[in-house]
Amino acid sequence: MKKNKIEILFWSIALPGFGQILNGQIIKGILFIGLEILVNFQANFNQVILLSFNGKILEAIHQTDYGWLMFYPCVYFFAMWDAYKNAEGITPPYSFFPFVLAAYFGTVGIIYSSSLTIFGVLFGPLWLSMLFFIIGIGIGLLVKRILIIKSSVIDQS
Repeated sequence: MKKNKIEILFWSIALPGFGQILNGQIIKGILFIGLEILVNFQANFNQVILLSFNGKILEAIHQTDYGWLMFYPCVYFFAMWDAYKNAEGITPPYSFFPFVLAAYFGTVGIIYSSSLTIFGVLFGPLWLSMLFFIIGIGIGLLVKRILIIKSSVIDQS
């Protein structure tokens, strides 16, 4: 039995694949969990998270396998989007934009995380990608709103 979209979204944030399992898509859920574990392990992401939370940003940068970590935002946000759109309830038009742009921006954040400083602070792969996720979600929500307004104006014509 499918659950509501917000519940599914929060379980998908906890671990990609959980939302699909709650939606009754067991094989797809296991696939996303497997992908998350593979990318997480290959990127050494759990160690990067631990080091980042302890303020050891340079160590986190050195522990990161960037070739693998760049896959993480796309797997993570696609799994969230997929679970959200397949949960019960109506999926509003253009709802995918915040997810897609968060994945794009998060990947860019990872790419620049070893060198980009903001106000002299090096955030590293965890914190800079999270900051870029927020920017991507915000721009995605803005794009979604603009497209909804634009389509309603066209419909009124």
